[in-house]
Amino acid sequence: MKTQKQPWRKKTYEKATLELKLFVVDQIQNGQISTNFASKKYDVPRTTIGYWIKKYSTLVQQNTGMSKLDEIKKLKERIEELEFVKEFQQDIIADMEIITGVDLSKKSLPKTLAKEIELKKKNRLKENGSMSVLGLVNKLSTKDSKPKKTND
Repeated sequence: MKTQKQPWRKKTYEKATLELKLFVVDQIQNGQISTNFASKKYDVPRTTIGYWIKKYSTLVQQNTGMSKLDEIKKLKERIEELEFVKEFQQDIIADMEIITGVDLSKKSLPKTLAKEIELKKKNRLKENGSMSVLGLVNKLSTKDSKPKKTND
């Protein structure tokens, strides 16, 4: 006995409200839920959610009035600013380590940052010779460290 094949029927969905669309898109963009999870939870196709995300992001972009190039320029400026702050902080740590003689960066910072600070310390010592940042003698010269002989 043959079974009759049912004709393929398109699944029908209820029309989503604007509030639901914005809520779902906001949750996805904030990383609270994935597109797949939102699709199952709210019974909406993934392609539709993808369309909402695309539409919402262009809407936000229009409201802020910032083009992609402006956004990239702003992010590059922020990167420059953060790199300057990082360099400044590394300089301070290197100076502090030279003055105190304690290597805190090796213990408390990631290896890459600790290596950068170590290089800064070496460069500082080369620039200043045997003088520390405060101008105090860091290492005695070999002539000064030997005791003088007296002729009695």
